Amino acid sequence: MSLSAAVSGFVVFLLSVSVIQGQDDWGVTYSSTEICAFKGSTVDMSCTYRYPSTVQRVENRFWYTKVSNGVYMDLKTDPEYSGRVQYIFGNNDCTLRITDLRESDSAEYKFRFITDQEGGRYTGKPGVTLRVTGKSFKFRVAICVCVCVLTFSLNEDLCFLFTYSDLQVKVNKLQVYPSKLWAELMCHSRCRLPGHPHFVWYKNGRIIQGQTSSYLVYFTPADSFSCAVAGHENCRSPSLYVQRFDPLSESSAEIVEGSSVNLTCSSDANPAAKYIWYKENGDPDLQPLSKDPQLVFSAIQSSDSGEYYCTAENELGRRTSEYIYINVKYGPRLPSVSVSPSAEIVEGSSVTLTCSSDANPAANYTWYKKNGDPDLQPLSKDPQLVFSSIQSSDSGEYYCTAENQLGRRTSEYIYVDVTYGPRLPSVSVSPSAEIVEGSSVTLTCSSDANPAANYTWYKENEDSPKASGQIFTITDFRAEHSGNYFCEVQNRRGGNKITVHLTVAVNSTKIMNIIRLTLVVLMLIPLLLLSLWTRKKKTLSSTTEPQEPVEMMELVSRPEYENVSDFTAAQTEDTEQQEDMLSVISVFCSLTTEERLLSRRRPSSLEIRGADMSLSAAVSGFVVFLLSVSVIQGQDGWGVTYSSTEICAFKGSTVDMSCTYRYPSTVQRVVNRFWFTKASNSVYTDLKTDPQYSGRVQYICGNNNCSLTITDLRESDSAEYKFRFITGQEGVRYYGSPGVTLTVTDLQVRVNSLHVYVSLPLAVLMCHSNHRLPGRPRYVWYKNGRIIQGQTSYFYLVYFTPADSFSCAVAGHENCRSPPVYGPKLPSVSVSPSAEIVEGSSVTLTCSSDANPAAEYTWYKNNGNSDRHPLSNAIQLHFSSIQSSDSGEYYCTDENQLWGRTSDYISIDVKYGPRLPSVSVSPSAEIVEGSSVTLTCSSDANPAANFTWYKENEDSPKASGQIFTITDFRTEHSGNYSCEAQSRRGRNTTTVHLTVVAVSGKSMAAGTITVVLLAIISLSVFLWIRKKRASRESTEAEERPDDREQGESEEQDDFHYASVHFSNNQADNLSSNIRPAQPRRHVEQQEVEYAAVRFNSASTAPRARGQGAAEDPAALYSTVNKTR
Repeated sequence: MSLSAAVSGFVVFLLSVSVIQGQDDWGVTYSSTEICAFKGSTVDMSCTYRYPSTVQRVENRFWYTKVSNGVYMDLKTDPEYSGRVQYIFGNNDCTLRITDLRESDSAEYKFRFITDQEGGRYTGKPGVTLRVTGKSFKFRVAICVCVCVLTFSLNEDLCFLFTYSDLQVKVNKLQVYPSKLWAELMCHSRCRLPGHPHFVWYKNGRIIQGQTSSYLVYFTPADSFSCAVAGHENCRSPSLYVQRFDPLSESSAEIVEGSSVNLTCSSDANPAAKYIWYKENGDPDLQPLSKDPQLVFSAIQSSDSGEYYCTAENELGRRTSEYIYINVKYGPRLPSVSVSPSAEIVEGSSVTLTCSSDANPAANYTWYKKNGDPDLQPLSKDPQLVFSSIQSSDSGEYYCTAENQLGRRTSEYIYVDVTYGPRLPSVSVSPSAEIVEGSSVTLTCSSDANPAANYTWYKENEDSPKASGQIFTITDFRAEHSGNYFCEVQNRRGGNKITVHLTVAVNSTKIMNIIRLTLVVLMLIPLLLLSLWTRKKKTLSSTTEPQEPVEMMELVSRPEYENVSDFTAAQTEDTEQQEDMLSVISVFCSLTTEERLLSRRRPSSLEIRGADMSLSAAVSGFVVFLLSVSVIQGQDGWGVTYSSTEICAFKGSTVDMSCTYRYPSTVQRVVNRFWFTKASNSVYTDLKTDPQYSGRVQYICGNNNCSLTITDLRESDSAEYKFRFITGQEGVRYYGSPGVTLTVTDLQVRVNSLHVYVSLPLAVLMCHSNHRLPGRPRYVWYKNGRIIQGQTSYFYLVYFTPADSFSCAVAGHENCRSPPVYGPKLPSVSVSPSAEIVEGSSVTLTCSSDANPAAEYTWYKNNGNSDRHPLSNAIQLHFSSIQSSDSGEYYCTDENQLWGRTSDYISIDVKYGPRLPSVSVSPSAEIVEGSSVTLTCSSDANPAANFTWYKENEDSPKASGQIFTITDFRTEHSGNYSCEAQSRRGRNTTTVHLTVVAVSGKSMAAGTITVVLLAIISLSVFLWIRKKRASRESTEAEERPDDREQGESEEQDDFHYASVHFSNNQADNLSSNIRPAQPRRHVEQQEVEYAAVRFNSASTAPRARGQGAAEDPAALYSTVNKTR
């Protein structure tokens, strides 16, 4: 065993064995004696202890690392551990917990307890050795051990325990783009790693191939990264990732104003995140509230209600939490009361009193009218007290109460002053008895009105007023003062008047005398005439002849009296009466007809008549009636009812308007029905024939209903749309008015500019219209459908998250809100066809996402390369003839002016038939008879192919599977073998030729003899040449044969060497009589050449040339055959 292995085993032993110290029933047992932990983490060390039964109690127990002059320093009193140490005591056990570990905490920790016996104290030794990562130790022999105890070769320096667990991923560079992040990551260790290590990188737990100690990568906030040294992947570094938020937490109970509230932000991040708290208030320059994980409100106020969020930031980036809404509960504030309309309140108008109070939960409201009654009855329990037609009797002081479960408040009084025109006046006359000529008469006019009325007096048939004011006095009433007097009352709300008749009263005695005289005169006139006629007749009779007697009637004009005195008195009295009567007659004759009529009336001095309603008042009342009656379209069974009377739509969108119609039962059928906006000279233009709506209008009409659909709306389409139908009866047609008012708006939110701060973008939004709006409009902004208070400008600066949406409207026209703008939603990816994808087919990948403005799409293929190249910038990625090389993971990104998102991966698995198989033969050298031969067939296919082996001229398969083994190869096994690869997508075949090489004892003996014979022949030739050369030198002068014979002799003494020819066979033949089999499929032909080695002995006489063709018995035949 090597030294390193021995030490490693020793370390493992130390780490795994619990140590029990103690004697004589004293002892401390530690659960672990070696602990390794990360810097900044928390560690627990625990032990149990015992003592003799004679000990009554333990007075003190603690952990320590330092001893000075016999004094043991309790960790709780050590300033280095201040606030980081906690003891957890139980029954004869004790646990030490140290938080926020530091490298300086690396030490040996021991437990000590002290009993009540004198000298009864004990310390557990050895203690627990704690090592915090980052601490380096120097040893003469280096052993690098990770948490899982790995051993490496010796080194000069020791990075003990955590050389590899000390690995961490650091961010060297970071760049932020709208929809992605780019970083340069470094796999770092504080200790020098031995040799030149290779690194393995992990992204989201999956290995990334081919990376060094640094790694350049595009990533999203959801990605995590870790690294390890190659060969030691089980000692991987902690993962590095962007913050992952836990849900924000707050105090779970109801939050009441004045209470203490804590908001806690937590995020899983490595390196640890720094936190900042913000409150969402629409201010682009948000001020941080706190830079701690907790945001503390010691006495929370109602103004603290709102949406809060926190950010967590480390070297890799910054993330923003979801919003958390803090709802502070509090009792009602002092309610405020308002009246609408705020202008003068006129009788008969609609008036609303509104009570409002800031309260949470919302207050319940009650309305009262002040009338001095202690048992006030509530008028309403709604926030509003509504008078649909307020009356003068409703004037008075009102107040409201606001109440919730946290309190009750009462508002101040508000006075409601209802103004109205003068009521019908009343006139009083003083004195109320008969008006005596010459007396003083006072007329008083009164009328209920608000504001107070002005009074004016008129006399009939006189244009100028007689007086102004409530009271009109005539000091010396004469007969000419008699007549009709008018009191006219008027204020700014209207007028009214009343008439009174005044007549002077005459003396009754005088009246009787006048009557008597009148009667007398009337009686005397005929008597006087008769008397004159009689006297004239008498005169005529005295002067003429007597005529016929005439009967005469005597009228007694006066009574007869007995004496003269009586007669004289009577005559005198009559004379006075006659004079009086004449004066009365003269006066009577001088009277006007009207005065005479009045004189005949009963002497009542006053006659009052109520003024009738004037024509103008009557008409006014009729008009009011018309205005107050709701208009119902249709009468006598005719009518059109619209589902909506006002519609607001966006430019370019589609709108539907619908209605129902009715007609009397006497109508047989409807011959035509259409919608129109234009009418000229009683000609109604059907929208379908209007060039302005060409191709954009559709009617969908059913049983007594009809809908109008207009597509591609334009601003010029803003109009009032009416429905008209014509029946089969002559001249019977009808249309519904008023119709449907359509307003088309082009209001839209534009992204003026965008600034990205890590993961929290800031946008400048603009509420835009293609047309200049009149005046200086104010705007209303909406975020996620909720009004943003205090934003009235046409532009809006806001920080936002991918989930936010924004829209705007012109103040006063909130029903015509612009379409919302928002960043893309997470794109979804679909593949068509959805069935199995076959090589050569047409395949389309579609990326879809909801976004406004519309998103731009980009397609990528995941190939582990950080420098990704887009495949397409269209919404669809199309493969007209997909290939197997196109298999893999694809994803798309969608991006608009606000944000960008990346889809999930979609895997494309292209199916294809087996490619041409390849066959390998093992062993690859010559196949020796009796040996084992293994054939391996491989073919690229999806799905994986099934393999079947065949031999030529045999129908049944030899084997199935990729590997075919012949254990005892014989001559009969030689031949062509076929490997067929097959899947449901197709098949393919390849052939291999096998030939056995025969090796036997006979052939070996022949080979040996051949070698020996060759050696003997060579030696013999060598000796013969030397002998002949010596003989030639001795006889050269005496006898020389001719050149021709010498040449022939030399030729016959030469060796003939064999030629070697290599054929294309797969096996070597040892004999010329081994013939190759004829292949069933393609077979390569074998070629064999024979070579002879011929030797002519020196003792043998030269042969004739004709015998040279005979076969020499000394020739050796051999065959050399090699497969190509």
